[in-house]
Amino acid sequence: MKARFAITLLATAALGALAVQAPAMAEVKLGLAAPLTGPNAATGEQYRRGAEAAVKALNAAGGVNGEQVTLVYGDDASDPRQGVAAANELVGEGVAAVIGHYNSSVSIPASTVYAEEGVLQITPGSTNPQLTEQGIKTVFRTCGRDDQQGDVAGKFLATAYKGRKVAILEDQTTYGKGVADATKARMNSLGLKEVMYEGITVGERDFSAVVSKMKAANVDAVFFGGLYNEGGLILRQMRDQGLEAQFLSPDGTVSQEFWGITGPSGEGALVTFGPEMRDQSQAKDAVAQFRAEGYEPEGYTLYTYAAVQVWAEAAQKAGSVDGAKVAAALHDGSAYDTVIGPLTFDAKGDPAGSSYVLYSWQDGKMVQLSDAQVAKLGQ
Repeated sequence: MKARFAITLLATAALGALAVQAPAMAEVKLGLAAPLTGPNAATGEQYRRGAEAAVKALNAAGGVNGEQVTLVYGDDASDPRQGVAAANELVGEGVAAVIGHYNSSVSIPASTVYAEEGVLQITPGSTNPQLTEQGIKTVFRTCGRDDQQGDVAGKFLATAYKGRKVAILEDQTTYGKGVADATKARMNSLGLKEVMYEGITVGERDFSAVVSKMKAANVDAVFFGGLYNEGGLILRQMRDQGLEAQFLSPDGTVSQEFWGITGPSGEGALVTFGPEMRDQSQAKDAVAQFRAEGYEPEGYTLYTYAAVQVWAEAAQKAGSVDGAKVAAALHDGSAYDTVIGPLTFDAKGDPAGSSYVLYSWQDGKMVQLSDAQVAKLGQ
């Protein structure tokens, strides 16, 4: 009896030792850096939803190189200093790559943190050219650039409002001023000079002074370089003061929050953004899953999903999650299949062939306009 008991104890001890020595299930950490709180939390939600859905699908298919992927969150609150702090925290957590940030003024300083540690960065929404002009080989984006976006906006204004009065407003951030200046440069090159160029302050709520100035100048169109909070307030206050000028803004206002601020005042407002992807075949399954969960994948949701996809595909191709090796795979000219279509990256880390089109807010929804519809605007 004692002998059997001793054998049992030995067997139990051996099993315990094996359990201790057995390796834990392998996992790789992927950072998500976004304004999860603060004034742009609605866009942060787009990032979060897109990343979580992509990681869920990725893990269900076996993960990356046999490892499950775990998301680690970094909240930058759209603040450059908090963004750098979040970047350092994510690096400290040992993330293999970071999907983020949103604001260019946050992505640019954070990119140096990631670069120093060899951590790959893919932003779904930072459009300022400076980000990829730094020459950092581990920085990529799935969205386009403001010089491309400004080209479309500037050409539209110069064509539709030729010989008429256009005002340009910007929020004095890296993104807002950058896209406003790109729009201005293109518009000016085509022969149309703005009658006003004004900077506004992020967080401000009373724009009556600048609206009165535009009304006195009898402007026909307004381009606003900035985000949905200030853009929505400016447009609503324009309409409240009886200024019916055409309002045009860039991708920073692509959020249902914009309409939530403007209400019916937003009807007919124009936006530049990438072509609609939600009804494309490559996005069909992902969009259906989002909608089944009661979420509409607007704005940068699919761009974030795509960022996770290209990272995972490149890591699989490289056979490693090492930042330099994954970057080399992304730079090799291959096309990576994503929910926003195939993406091929140039030497700077920008997606080749990025394009912007015009949308119009109609009854609370953004509707992509055809060339024929755009041609009728401003008449």
